[in-house]
Amino acid sequence: MTIAIYLAHLNPVTKAHVEIIEELKEKNEVRVMPVVFINKDKEINSKSFPFGFELRKKMLQSVFGNSISILSNYSFYAPFAKYMPPLLSPFSWRIKKQILGGLTDDYFTYTGDKAEGFVLKLYGLNPRVGTRKTTSASFVKQKMFEAALGKDTDWENYVSPEVVKIIQENWNIVKKYAASKDCTYRVLGMKFPSNGFW
Repeated sequence: MTIAIYLAHLNPVTKAHVEIIEELKEKNEVRVMPVVFINKDKEINSKSFPFGFELRKKMLQSVFGNSISILSNYSFYAPFAKYMPPLLSPFSWRIKKQILGGLTDDYFTYTGDKAEGFVLKLYGLNPRVGTRKTTSASFVKQKMFEAALGKDTDWENYVSPEVVKIIQENWNIVKKYAASKDCTYRVLGMKFPSNGFW
């Protein structure tokens, strides 16, 4: 069976993500790899990346159980600038090895971002660029932050009930980042935390 590798932020896991994974599962073995940023052996969380890997894994498992693999192979280690420029930096090639984890054929990577798809193609990661869903995780996250600041929003409508419960149980994380500044750099369709970039 072909292995579909889904690379995404998944912060949080939305109904759009669930829909994509369900579609991938129809004909493939699915490996989901939420992106992780690490500085001094600690995962970086911020307004753009509020939920850590383990919490995002829990969100995915609450919906899919053991029907998919959830791996931390898509991890970047500070300083993140060392991965630039792509293709020329030897560190950028390490990401490919991490993602594949020994796979040599009968796989493809999936992304909804054309710019990211272009970079994945440069790395020979057999990308399939899907149609970007109308509701992004950034949109849902913003609604969550507004709710944490006292505004009446409908963020729950964009997230599976199982995931809603997990977010509510960890609402302190949403409140922590709701009023903070978003400190990120966007490079070739990918967001990186400014903390640990240089």
